[in-house]
Amino acid sequence: MAGEPPGPIAQECVEGYLFARSPLELLLFRRPPARGSIWVPISGKVDPGDADLEAALRRELAEETGLATPRSVEPLDWHVTFRVDSGAIWRLHAYAVEVDRGFAPRLSDEHDLSAWVDPPEAVRRLHYTDNREAIGRLQERLGRPAPKP
Repeated sequence: MAGEPPGPIAQECVEGYLFARSPLELLLFRRPPARGSIWVPISGKVDPGDADLEAALRRELAEETGLATPRSVEPLDWHVTFRVDSGAIWRLHAYAVEVDRGFAPRLSDEHDLSAWVDPPEAVRRLHYTDNREAIGRLQERLGRPAPKP
């Protein structure tokens, strides 16, 4: 992607956008006050024991929501690189995760609240620009127009 920081990738990460169809709704998660009380998708680092990116995402889903078997997991073929406070470059890979409507996650200590919202509300709530852009990418994949920021 254009505008990526130069240099080697120090850490691969994954994020999952949980959704249900007809009508499209997304499940967002709020970080606790100690982590900024911001709304985010499920995310985490790829660990050395993970077979691949999707395996890392499935592990994160289980750890952060209790979800063992989503309806589907599809890569959004989209990633973002960014520089962390240490100066290292990390890369985040986005996935669409279809779940049953009304799925009630078991929250880990990484989040204090979850909410099912429509795409425009997801765009309003999500803290990071790349998260908001990923919602548009998800909607394109599902054949729906992206919401306006």
